[in-house]
Amino acid sequence: MDQTTQPDRQQLTVLLKAWSEGHKEALDRLIPLVYDQLHRLASACLREERRDHTLRATALVHEAYMQLVDCDVTWESRTHFFAVSARVLRHILVDYARSGQRQKRGGGAERVELNQAIMVGPDISPEIITLDAALNQLAANDARKAQIVELIVFGGLTYDETARLLSISDVTVHRELKMAKAFLRSRMVGAG
Repeated sequence: MDQTTQPDRQQLTVLLKAWSEGHKEALDRLIPLVYDQLHRLASACLREERRDHTLRATALVHEAYMQLVDCDVTWESRTHFFAVSARVLRHILVDYARSGQRQKRGGGAERVELNQAIMVGPDISPEIITLDAALNQLAANDARKAQIVELIVFGGLTYDETARLLSISDVTVHRELKMAKAFLRSRMVGAG
């Protein structure tokens, strides 16, 4: 890890804790530090979307921001913030897919691989909803594996970034993601 990132990480943690304690000026200083990362996460979530899709990364970030500002959380660290952010992005995408499913009400669900199920759009919204249910089951069985999936799939983080955020090795991330994918596939196939 280079030395230029360490002060930013520490500063972020200090600002998050100050925000948790009710210091509004900490939030004002925090937003510019996290906005680009949140936008990058939102862009990763929407990478496979059609260009004319109505949900854009900026709108997703703003919706996530509104939910994060309104949530009553005692922020522990940068890791905690980005883990919650990934979860918020996931829920926004699932809610968006559900609303599209209600509008479309199409039948004939098609079997889709896990990697394809992370794309959001009217043609695959049932799969992201199934993935969400399977991910909730995984979280009940193994919270860290579910968090790894959220950070990588919904958060758009790399294995290395995920490993750093969770203070585990890249090898552990790879191994646990492989096991998590097997669990999720078994639940998604069973639900289909």
